[in-house]
Amino acid sequence: MGRMSAPSSPTGKSEAAHRAGFACFVGRPNAGKSTLTNALVGQKVAITSNRPQTTRHTVRGIVHRADAQLILVDTPGLHKPRTLLGERLNDVVRTTWAEVDVIGFCLPANEKLGPGDRFIAKELAGIRKTPKIAIVTKTDLVDSKTLAEQLIAIDQLGRELGFEWAEIIPVSAVKGDQVELVADLLVPLLPESPPLYPEGDLTDEPEMVMVAELIREAALEGVRDELPHSIAVVVEEMLPREDRPADKPLLDIHANVYIERSSQKGIIIGPQGKRLKEVGMKSRKQIEALLGTPVFLDLHVKVAKDWQRDPKQLRKLGF
Repeated sequence: MGRMSAPSSPTGKSEAAHRAGFACFVGRPNAGKSTLTNALVGQKVAITSNRPQTTRHTVRGIVHRADAQLILVDTPGLHKPRTLLGERLNDVVRTTWAEVDVIGFCLPANEKLGPGDRFIAKELAGIRKTPKIAIVTKTDLVDSKTLAEQLIAIDQLGRELGFEWAEIIPVSAVKGDQVELVADLLVPLLPESPPLYPEGDLTDEPEMVMVAELIREAALEGVRDELPHSIAVVVEEMLPREDRPADKPLLDIHANVYIERSSQKGIIIGPQGKRLKEVGMKSRKQIEALLGTPVFLDLHVKVAKDWQRDPKQLRKLGF
């Protein structure tokens, strides 16, 4: 599909030019990146969980506006790698940062700047060309004095590292405060371009990956302490059930939940399989909302020994 160029008016001057480009939100785990992505796009696309490093794939949410198209690249949190998976994630992060048009650094208002924030800010300072805005999230959790102190500290952090923030903006994605303003400030930093994605698209992530993320999130619900992130989900197939009338479609989804050790099987399945049933029901509802069609979900739990450290397993599981 070839790109169309924007028509110009007879005088050769186009109206205010349409802009389109890529932005990515960075920040240490739980800084509110995914919640902000979802608030901007207006639909749940990035996986949110209060456990670090659950965003595994570059899920892009797309904000469609009359004057612009903002494509949000959700990178995994940058962290000090302890496993092969960790190193691979960090490579993904750095490549992404160098390729986007603008970076939004999310810092929670209710936590003082720490070594994790400095670690990321230092990395950002090395990426000279890309404009950076600081987004102070979770402002609903603090009073105005704490917020003011945080804004000053963030401004100084940039100066110390030898760069200036293009903007510093406080938001509460949960309450919807200033979320639109984030888009307003990101858009002028994008290049002039016609839309890069069709109007209806919310994400260019393959549906199977998004379905796997929803199942994974439901499986982690309530057992995060016991299974921090040793869960991977692979959707083996998604097929419309044959012999269904057109007005009553049903999608069959077969998925495997992989854990690292057989001792974790009981945690995921629960007494008499009760937990796995709940995981199935919960994720099925979300999948149906995402795909807009009734779903039959078939879930199996399998053991893939130490998959986080095994390159062959990592490839198989989509990393």
